[in-house]
Parts: sequence; C-alpha cells; structure tokens
Amino acid sequence: MLTFTANPGLAEGIRSVNPPALYDPAPNGYSHAMVADDLVMIAGQGGENSQGDLAPDFESQVAQAYRNLAIALEAAGARANQVVKLTTYVVDHDQAKLAVLTRQLKAVFGTHLPTQALVPVPRLALDGMLFEVDAIAVLDFGNVQR
Repeated sequence: MLTFTANPGLAEGIRSVNPPALYDPAPNGYSHAMVADDLVMIAGQGGENSQGDLAPDFESQVAQAYRNLAIALEAAGARANQVVKLTTYVVDHDQAKLAVLTRQLKAVFGTHLPTQALVPVPRLALDGMLFEVDAIAVLDFGNVQR
C-alpha cells in the first residue's frame, strides 16, 4: 500500500513548471506541467486567462486554451512541434465545435498534427468551462524510435 507524506517533494529528475503568465494552480492542487527526463506532461489547459476568467464562447476558450498550452510548453522547454499526444475535452460536443477545434488546432500545430483523443463531457472543472486540452511532449526526439 502506498502512503504519502504531506510534502513528499519530487523525485530526482522530475520538476514542476508553473509559469507566471498562467493562473496559479496550487490552490486547486496541481501543477501546469511536469518534466521528467525527456517527457513533458502538460495538465489540462482551459480557456482561463491569467486572472482565471473565462470567455463565454467556445471558440474564444479554445483559442485561449491553446495559448495557455503554448505558454506551459515554452516554460517547460518544449514547442508545439514536440507534442506527441493531446487529449481534448469538449462540453456538449457537436460537429460545429469540431470545426472550430480543427481550425484552432491547425493554427497552432500547422502540418504537425499530434495523436489526439476527443472526449465529449457533460461539464468540466469550472462553471462555464467549455474546453480543456492536455498534452505530452518529447524534449529530445533523438531518443524516439522512428
């Protein structure tokens, strides 16, 4: 059985990343990104601005979430072309939202389209939150089998 101390610290080779341009996630119990060796795991990024405010519409939230993702990636030492996996969560998903998502995705990633799962959900963590994306990136592509 695993037990945890109140403040176990991070294992050697792992660091948390919380860029000041994003809202402070500590009160909600998580970090924006974790880096372990050559892997970067980015927590779900929603459409909140740096003050934690949400725009009321889906497209604005998607665009802000991808800006937040870019900030978290950069702070962890990665770029969009190093992302290998995305998981997106969409409240009340429909085809119109898929078109918005695809347009925003291509604006960020261009021709580099990472693997992706889209998960329709009834709601997300915050009232009014319509979209969330998390990511996995690889810092050193030299170690990836081609």
